[in-house]
Amino acid sequence: MTETPMRVRAPLRARAEIDLAALRANVHALRARAPRARLMAVVKADAYGHGMVPCARAAVLAGADWLGTATPQEALALRAAGLRTRLLCWLWTPGGPWREAIEADIDVSVSARWALDEVCAAARDCGRTARVQLKADTGLGRGGCQPADWPELVGAALAAEAAGLLRVTGLWSHYACADEPGHPSIAAQTARFDEAVAHAEKAGLRPEVRHIANSPAVLTLPESQYDLVRPGVALYGISPVPQLGSAADFGLRPVMTLSARLGLVKHVPAGHGVSYGHHYVTSAPTTLGLVPLGYADGIPRHASGKGPVLVGGAWRRVAGRVAMDQFVVDLGGDEPAPGAEAVLFGPGDRGEPTAEDWAVAADTIAYEIVTRIGPRVDRVYVNEEPADPGTGPDGPVGAAR
Repeated sequence: MTETPMRVRAPLRARAEIDLAALRANVHALRARAPRARLMAVVKADAYGHGMVPCARAAVLAGADWLGTATPQEALALRAAGLRTRLLCWLWTPGGPWREAIEADIDVSVSARWALDEVCAAARDCGRTARVQLKADTGLGRGGCQPADWPELVGAALAAEAAGLLRVTGLWSHYACADEPGHPSIAAQTARFDEAVAHAEKAGLRPEVRHIANSPAVLTLPESQYDLVRPGVALYGISPVPQLGSAADFGLRPVMTLSARLGLVKHVPAGHGVSYGHHYVTSAPTTLGLVPLGYADGIPRHASGKGPVLVGGAWRRVAGRVAMDQFVVDLGGDEPAPGAEAVLFGPGDRGEPTAEDWAVAADTIAYEIVTRIGPRVDRVYVNEEPADPGTGPDGPVGAAR
């Protein structure tokens, strides 16, 4: 995970430029859509490929109340970086580092009795009260406690609270089809969540937060906002519902611009095969440009022959297969100099493709396009805001609350 921001524009082979001003603006835009709820900035998966620690700091400085991660290792890395903001971690397996999480004041998600028992044992062992959020499976069929098992889990949590082992700080769930507004599962899941919350509160639990809204729900389901919303991909300026509107339509700006420097420009004759398998053969004499990025860097091989790239003010397409470390574009006779910029995606301001354009080319979602950009691509952070007193790489950012 990238933890130390690069501040100097260097002649890199390739760069993922991360605009932290855009991220801060996206936090403000999302807060405006949920003015009565607190906001959790989801920074799992290295902040969707953008760099977890720099993006977490920027989100907190912009007003995020909580941070969210999938794995315990991610959560502990945020604490090690000095971030003291409220923090929820939800992807646990038996034997997970419960004690370390409790001692780091991390809220841990519990979906089953085995997990609750392990949390209680860890809390007893370290002599501290664990912060626990109970997750209900309201229809996604992934993590979360099934309705039939919910009363038992709630009862066990109440008993553990009474024993001083834990405090239930949250009740939560996750939508299956929030990116398909009008899907019947949305109303059904909301109703089941209300039932789960009502049961828990009637039994005596008093959570700080109740939450179910992810990025598409924040943008399209105001009734789902409860006490806390959990935007993920929307923080990074990607529309979670592209069929309804672009990032700009929702007041969001893409945070990542991915570019590389052409490693070679050369003339080839008509009938010349390009890349493995010769799935592309030049139809006339032309120029080819070598882009030093490949599927080892996260460029999807499924975009072979289709992925768009801006070179010299014009859109080009990947010519032939994407290889492990490189791909080729047909420049149509144009002759940019070696080292000229090739922009794979960005906000679109300069006519460059967007991550959504690459998602269409690869028959996937824009979430995957940005998240899969690998560690060989340097993250270069721009528009950083001066750290507030007591914040930054060597000090805490935000306050646990």
